[in-house]
Order: sequence, then structure tokens, then C-alpha cells
Amino acid sequence: MFALIDCNNFYASCERVFNPSLNGKPIVVLSNNDGCVIARSNEAKALGIRMGAPAFEIKAEIEKHQVHVFSSNYALYGDMSQRVMQTLSEFSPDIEIYSIDEAFLSLHDFKNTPLQAYASLIKKTSFRNTGIPVSVGIAPTKTLAKVANKIGKKHPSNSGVYVIDTEEKRIESLKKTDVADVWGVGRQYDKFLKAHQVNTAYDLSRCSEQWIKSKMSVVGLRTVKELNGISCLDLEMHAPSKQTICVSRSFGTMLNDKAPIAEAVANYASRCAAKLRHQKTCASQILIFIHTNPFRKDLPQYSRSISIPLPAATNSSIELIEHALRGLDTLYKKEYYYKKAGVIVSEIVPEDNVQHRLFDTINRDKHKAALSVLDKLNRQYGKDTVKIASQGFTKRWQLKQEKLSPNYTTNWNDLIEVKINH
Repeated sequence: MFALIDCNNFYASCERVFNPSLNGKPIVVLSNNDGCVIARSNEAKALGIRMGAPAFEIKAEIEKHQVHVFSSNYALYGDMSQRVMQTLSEFSPDIEIYSIDEAFLSLHDFKNTPLQAYASLIKKTSFRNTGIPVSVGIAPTKTLAKVANKIGKKHPSNSGVYVIDTEEKRIESLKKTDVADVWGVGRQYDKFLKAHQVNTAYDLSRCSEQWIKSKMSVVGLRTVKELNGISCLDLEMHAPSKQTICVSRSFGTMLNDKAPIAEAVANYASRCAAKLRHQKTCASQILIFIHTNPFRKDLPQYSRSISIPLPAATNSSIELIEHALRGLDTLYKKEYYYKKAGVIVSEIVPEDNVQHRLFDTINRDKHKAALSVLDKLNRQYGKDTVKIASQGFTKRWQLKQEKLSPNYTTNWNDLIEVKINH
């Protein structure tokens, strides 16, 4: 059996943990630069606020219904996610962290455990330890566990917990589930299947394997088998190393000067390098891009990128920043106002499988030792406590985050103060 634990309205729930006065009130969280809605509380959903709605378009609605608006606080959300996953790991040694707010647990060795009660205990303990409400679905396969989780969340009578442990419950659950809500069925497959009268998960489970394989490939066939209780997807205990890493951001304001753009590019390259070191890999190629704001038709438009093969695969912030800035020198034209830049590293290989040049002039051992200390200090004292000088200090390029909540769990200055009257 597999359990899928999903945090309810995760970003909004994180904001509520440290501000209980928000309970029961509509909340939306905005994307980078406070652009669009990327998360909503149930109360905001009930008001009809749609996902992806531009903030400026719903300003009147926000004011009318007193919707609480937050800039995306990824430092807070990431830390709260780690706390939830730490709690979940206490319930099974086998855990797959599927996303920032979802995890699978293997319950294969829990044959004598009453699963309904165990699921309720997971839900109760997660909320007690972290303040984050979760839903729990348990079933014989990962795809069915997704179905069970959705049923547990949608129907209040289930109290956020649902277990598919009989054939009757499996069939009943599939009949309740729209085919669009099946894990692995995207928008195009949803249209295709409904055009062929496959409207529910149950309809999909009844399709012939030959037809599914011919229309939806082997991936679709695995989905159908999973819906029928045949487990085809094991837990991914260790996330595979990324083969491409991209760090890009829109600037908080349009930039014309080269200096702040160079700072941004240096920071993006440094982030790429840190991610490479974290997964113990090196990149053999780096791409840098910049572009203007395509929505400002009143301004000249410009968009260019450059790809640079590296002399040797590396995860050194020092090297990647140097190459990124060299690429920016080629791309930058002073007559334009830029809105976004980014760095992409690719052709990634394990760091212990790097082929060095015969006449390499870089002291890589020295780089490795220095960056190891840098990473340790930044883990201990917070991101960018120590950084490369070219990353700068002006921060004119940083995101607009006018409604950012405090970093309650990751910044000493943002710790909640409790005042007691004697």
C-alpha cells in the first residue's frame, strides 16, 4: 500500500501558521514581482478568484472582499516543507518527496496496521508538529493513492482521509473521479479521451490495453494498470540529478544600466553553481539570456542569448560567474531597457567523472576548498551570508515583493516576539 500526503492550500497555510488571525479569511499568494495569483485559500476559491489571475485585474475584488494578499515567500515555504517532510518520515522509512507540498510513503510492511486509523494519526501529527493541514490517501498503487487523496480532500465527511482497501471502494472511487483528475492525464489527453466517451477514471480503467498503448503510449498503459490496482510505479527514494538547471528572474523594475544587470547575472550563475554542488555534479555548458519587456510595445524590443561551451565541466561559482559575465558583455546593448535575465547550465556530468584539460591553469582544489567553506557558512547563517564580490550589494535588480511576510523560521530578525504581561 502507498500513502499520498498532500498539504492543503500549502502557501496560504504557511502564512496562517504564524498569523492565526488569517484563519477563515480569504488569502492569495502572488507570483514573482507580485504578478499573478499562484495560490489561494478555500475562501478565495469560493469568491471565484482564479489561478493565474493578474493581480491588477482583481484589485477591486480584493478590496471588496478584504482578501489578504502576500508576495511569494519561498524561504518560508521551503523551510515549512522540510518540517512537514521530517514529520512524515517518522511514519515510514520509505518516503518519496514528490513536490514541495506532497510526499508518498510506502506502507508495504504495515499489513497488520489499521490503515484508516494510521492515516488519521499522520494527519493529526502533521498538524500538531507544523500547523499545516494535510490530506491523506492510501491505496495499493501510487495513482490510486492520488485518487484517494483527492476524494479525502473533496468530501468533508471523510475528514481529509480516505483509504481504498477493497475492490468495491476502488470501483466506487474511480467512478467519482473525472478523467482529467487522473495523475498523468494532461489537458490534451483529457480532450482526446472525452472525445472517445472516456469521461471518468473508471471508464479509463476499462479501456483495452492495446488501444491505450496505441493512443497514449506505454506511460498511459502504466496509468491504466495502476488504476486497476497493479502497481507499476515504485517510490523514487532519491531524486535523479537534474540534467539542466535554470535560474532566471524578472527584475523588480526595468534596467538600462549594465552594472545591476551584471549583478543579477552573477547571482543567477552562483545559484546554478550551488545547485550543481548540492547534487555533486558539474556543467559543461552555460547559456545566458536577457530580454526587454514584451508587453511594453511603446519601447524598443530586444531578446538575445549566447551559449558558451566550458573548457572543463565545473561547479565553481567563480568560473561560472566569470563565463556568465563574459557572455553578458556580448549580449548587452545600452539603448534598451531590460526586464529579465537568466542563466542555464547544461551537459551535466557527475563531479567525479570530469575530464580535465592537460594544461589547466585553474587551481580547482583551491576553488573546491573555498566554496565548501562558503556553502557551509551560508547553510549555517543564511543564504548569501558569504558570496562572490561580483554578486554585488545594490540589489536594484531584485524582485518586487511589496507584500512579503516575515521569514519566521529562517531569519533571526523575523522571529516572533511574545510579550507577557505580569
